[in-house]
Amino acid sequence: QFPADFISEAVDQTRGWFYSLLAISTLIFDKAPYKNVIVLGHVQDENGQKMSKSKGNAVDPFDALQTYGADAIRWYFYTNSAPWLPNRFHGKAVIEGQRKFMGTLWNTYAFYVLYANIDKLDPSKYNLKDCKLSVMDKWLLSRMNTMVKDVDSCLENYKIPEAAKALDSFVDELSNWYVRRSRERFWAKDMPQDKINAYMTLYTALVTLCKAISPMLPFITEDIYQNLVRSVDKNAPESIHLCDFPKANEAYINKELEDKMEEVLDVVVLGRNARNAANIKNRQPIGTMYVQGEVLDSLFNEIIKEELNVKNVEYVNSVDQYTTYKFKPNFKTLGQKCGKLLGFISKILQTIDGNKTMAELNANGKIVLDVNGESVELLKEDLLIETFQTEGYAVAFDKGLYVVLDTKLTPELIEEGFVREIVSKVQTMRKDAGFEVVDHIKLFVNNNEKIKEIVLNNKEEIMQDLLAEEVVFEEPSSDAFVKEWNINGENVQLAVLKK
Repeated sequence: QFPADFISEAVDQTRGWFYSLLAISTLIFDKAPYKNVIVLGHVQDENGQKMSKSKGNAVDPFDALQTYGADAIRWYFYTNSAPWLPNRFHGKAVIEGQRKFMGTLWNTYAFYVLYANIDKLDPSKYNLKDCKLSVMDKWLLSRMNTMVKDVDSCLENYKIPEAAKALDSFVDELSNWYVRRSRERFWAKDMPQDKINAYMTLYTALVTLCKAISPMLPFITEDIYQNLVRSVDKNAPESIHLCDFPKANEAYINKELEDKMEEVLDVVVLGRNARNAANIKNRQPIGTMYVQGEVLDSLFNEIIKEELNVKNVEYVNSVDQYTTYKFKPNFKTLGQKCGKLLGFISKILQTIDGNKTMAELNANGKIVLDVNGESVELLKEDLLIETFQTEGYAVAFDKGLYVVLDTKLTPELIEEGFVREIVSKVQTMRKDAGFEVVDHIKLFVNNNEKIKEIVLNNKEEIMQDLLAEEVVFEEPSSDAFVKEWNINGENVQLAVLKK
């Protein structure tokens, strides 16, 4: 046990402690007690001032531990900067890391536990090697082993924030890409092989991830380990901190697959940007998306289509027919740079071919103009760029990749959009009513003839998605959970009743 004032003078006392250890060990054993030591730099307040009781900006460590938890504080120091540099400590930053990283990790773990408990899954009865994995499974296992390799290398070279960043990126991809893309596999009835594959892939990723994080977050990883591993395998080490640090399995690493999936993510991000620019919800299907970029094979195109809710993906050599650009000089950067030529540059920019100029700018990072016989180079920051799109299309681009959405909606696409909105609203009502995931329901649809017609046209699909045993078009019963909705401009009353 250390005396209480050891905590309040942490930095100076810690250095003194290590010096004492070094002296004692050298005297008794004629060797150092450790190979390397990393000691935190000074901890400052939110404004970069040294913490001091007289200034009133000191933080009581026990209060901070009580408020935020030890893991959250540890994670903040790992991610904020190299340990030996000064650190600014304030609650908002700790809470942000707690929410973004630890919250995402815990929610992903909770997702697995929820469905594994429903299916009474015992992962010890299955072997990942026996699973015929999907492209998403193979990608995740490749990313997991790459992450382990990167984290191990970073820690070996004392690159603490870089190790934390690799872990943070993987947790984000695990939750917001793999789990989100695989949800329907966990919802499948009974235990088909594809569902087992998804379970075992996610289980392996969670256990391996926790072992990699455990030196940094000892408490949350211990909780997860005890529930995921020790609950099904009493022969496993009693604590995650008695396990070996994971080793990367090169057999699972597929760099080409990781690169292809990164390209898919780039297309998806731009597709979402185009949707947002056109103010079209993701639940509204779109007919065709055009991509000017590397052609991806059908497996990846299916992922893009599902993720962006588009019916077709077509690759084109040029998107010039859908968009053009206009350029103006940025006077902030060109004022001193070009001086008296600025007026001539402005006139030339009004007459140039927008698409050709944009292609040159993306390819070379600059454009070259002939201004009164003088060659002038303009960088991207020297230009103000306006994008003009052909009516009925939405365009997004970044680093030479272009995505165009055909925003013209047919009656069939509009009806499908209504179906997806109805399902989404009822799923929200199921949750608000406190229903379990597996509960079957009776659905009431009332006071809107258009919504009634759409539900009748798509009744089988809606009932299957909502675990609805019955759909009726009448006033809800008194014991039903009722809510009024506006769905794409149509007011309707929906109600759910557990069967």
